[in-house]
Amino acid sequence: MRPGDRVRIVAPACPPSREEVDRGVELLTSWGLRVELGEHVFDQWGYMAGRDEDRVRDLNAAFRDPGVRAVIAARGGKGTYRIVDDLDTDALGRDPKPVVGFSDITHLHLALWSRCRLATLHGPFAKTNDTYTGPASAESLRRALMTTDPVTLHRDPSEATADVTVDGTATGVLMGGNLDAIRTETGASLPSLRGAILFLEHQRGTGLGEVDRALTQLTRSGALDGLHGVALGQFLGFERDADDPTLGGWGIRDVLRDRLAGLGVPVLGGLPAGHGTNPRPSPSVPRRRSTQPPER
Repeated sequence: MRPGDRVRIVAPACPPSREEVDRGVELLTSWGLRVELGEHVFDQWGYMAGRDEDRVRDLNAAFRDPGVRAVIAARGGKGTYRIVDDLDTDALGRDPKPVVGFSDITHLHLALWSRCRLATLHGPFAKTNDTYTGPASAESLRRALMTTDPVTLHRDPSEATADVTVDGTATGVLMGGNLDAIRTETGASLPSLRGAILFLEHQRGTGLGEVDRALTQLTRSGALDGLHGVALGQFLGFERDADDPTLGGWGIRDVLRDRLAGLGVPVLGGLPAGHGTNPRPSPSVPRRRSTQPPER
């Protein structure tokens, strides 16, 4: 993208606050971009940003507008899974443009790659001066959108998944995102993962069993057959589980090792991408990435 390009902020999931959107507009404008808002960004229907038909209408309007050069989600939450079947992927096939977001927006990433092979960006929502999306995260997003520099993620030893590593080297198409969204799309918009490196991140819901069930479902369904590697981002909210006597001393690292080691593919943990502070954007597809031991 270049200064002067138009970008559109949409809300496919939960409604954002006006303050959040204002910060996003300020950030994108500071990069020289011309920012527009989807018609229904501030609507609310239950816990979602408007009715299904209005949220998908905003998305499709952005996809069909040749002057819009990027589509950026205002926030995640819930509801994107309800509208992915009505996306105008033909429009994106004719006029590809980056779609940015994470969490519930993973449903968009998976559907768009599955149906029209659109490369998307698993990245932070557009905000500025925010305790979550700080300057480093914002600059990473700008570089991913507005330069041709390689997008590289480095292992962070402080992340909960940093010690979850299976030795080896792998190359493949990088895809994935939020674990719960990936599990939900099994049998629906989940593309084939053969030859891929699967990126996973997660924010605690019901506990370790939730992660265990999701990974077990993906394995039993055959979705992980032919996988080349796994890249683990941030898994948040599990810090005290190892001290819970009812869990037998297990924490999130133990569940991930137990479920992933049996796949027989390299695993690299500790990537600073997900629901934590200052997440770094990464291409959801289709750039090729390799997983390898941290010391290499």
